Formats: sequence, C-alpha cells, structure tokens
Amino acid sequence: MRVTLFVPCYIDACYPRVAMAVVHILERLGHDVLFDERITCCGQPAFNSGYWDEARPIAAKVLNTLATSECVIIPSGSCGAMIKVFYSQLFAGHPQENAAKSLAQRTYEFATFLTNVLGVTDLGAKFPARAVYHDGCHGLRELGCKREPRLLLKNVQGLDLVETNEAETCCGFGGTFAAKFPSISTAMGEVKCASAIETGAEYIISADSSCLMHLQGLIDRQKLPIKTIHLAEVLDTVNS
Repeated sequence: MRVTLFVPCYIDACYPRVAMAVVHILERLGHDVLFDERITCCGQPAFNSGYWDEARPIAAKVLNTLATSECVIIPSGSCGAMIKVFYSQLFAGHPQENAAKSLAQRTYEFATFLTNVLGVTDLGAKFPARAVYHDGCHGLRELGCKREPRLLLKNVQGLDLVETNEAETCCGFGGTFAAKFPSISTAMGEVKCASAIETGAEYIISADSSCLMHLQGLIDRQKLPIKTIHLAEVLDTVNS
C-alpha cells in the first residue's frame, strides 16, 4: 500500500524521531511511505480558538495537497481528529465540503491503522520497562481510540503496562488552553504525573506528542522520577 504520512507541526519541529519511527514501522511492514513537504499545520489552533475563517485556508491547503492520497496516516489523535471529525464542520456549506469528507474517510490515526486496517498487533518490539498509557482527549473522545494502542503495547516484549485511575483524564495541555489558563493546566498535569508515579511506572506512553510535550515539561521543571515517550517510538524498538 502507498501511504502518505501527515506529520503534525509540533512533531516536525520538536519530535522528528516520532515521525521517523512511524516510517520505519510502515516500511518494515512492506508499505511505501510518502511525505509531502508542502503540508504544515492542520489548522487546529485557529479552529479551536474560534477563528474558523482563518483556519479554513490552512486546512484547504491540506485538502488540496492530499487530494489524491490513497490513505493518510497521522501519529496524533489530536490532528487526526481535526481532519477526520472537524474538517467536515469547518467546511460545511463551503465548496470543499465533499473534499473534506473524502479525506476524512481516507485518514487514520497511527495505532488504529495498524490494528484495524492492517490487522497488526505484534511488531516484535522490545521495551523492558514499567509504563502507563495516557489516552489523549481527541484520540479517545473523538476517534474512539482506546483499545488499539493497548493491543499493540500488550505484545511489546519486556513491557509491564499498568493502568492508572487517571488514564482518561486530560493532561491539561489542550493546545491554547495551556497558554490561556496556565495554572489550571499545570494542576491537571500534576494530577496526571502523580497518578503515573504512584504505579511505579518509569514511562508515560501516549499517541500524542502534544500531551507528552506538556507532561515532559512539567516533569523536567519539577524533576519528577518518570519520562515520556510516544507509542511509535516504543513500537520501533525492534533491534534494541
């Protein structure tokens, strides 16, 4: 299969290893991975802030660039939800409404694509550590992605995956929410980190680098005994 990788802007700028891990995994599975450098932001920051008219030209560029793609893979529930769910709202009644609906049908969150489309649950990864999984809000609530990452992590050799009572609790990032309400955002992140540390976990794993960026910043500032890592990076540890 020829798949097009959509790299969220924060992954491109701050966590390129996540995108490279996705490419490694898909190529090992025998697929051709395409990437178009013309794609930048999905338009979500402006959309979430209520600036739909400003978000629409950014999103339209995504629609035009991916118009002929066979399928689009996104290692982010956040950007994945923007394209699969919110583009249809953003372009409702506009000339590109049908294009938005078409792209939504061809777009998949990374873990969902592996498990539900390719039928892959064991990638031969090895990650000897104790970890918890954080369900990002958009991936969980908009895309319904909860079972899929856990299926993949269940087959990672050496990984002791434990659950916390706060697995589905928002980490506090929320994009512009963290900038507008920093005190509330920090408090929410502290709850998330504390619940993970209570389990004795060494890592917080998630499919959203935006959530992990927020939590790792808190961890670094407070020197907490835990780390964060993206799901794709864990699954790419085949030769570790």
